[in-house]
Amino acid sequence: MKLEITDAAADWYIDEMDLEAGDFIQFFAKIYGGIPTAHSNYFLGISVGDTGKIGINTEVKGITFYFDEKDAWLLDEYDLKVEMGEDEVEYNFIEK
Repeated sequence: MKLEITDAAADWYIDEMDLEAGDFIQFFAKIYGGIPTAHSNYFLGISVGDTGKIGINTEVKGITFYFDEKDAWLLDEYDLKVEMGEDEVEYNFIEK
């Protein structure tokens, strides 16, 4: 149950979402559309802000990236590494 965001991916979020130190990026589970996950029929959504109770988090370049407690189950059997691809971030679910 590890969340890793590379520096290059954090820079992408900062640029694309006009973030500043102290901001929060929340990853959450959704059923229809979004970023594919390791769980069939579930996708990853992203929002800016800190709502709910933080379950899993990491801070990179002053930005807190996190999963709320209710969505932390997505990483029960996986680690998530967010890193830069050619033009945008890639979300890699790595089975433990």
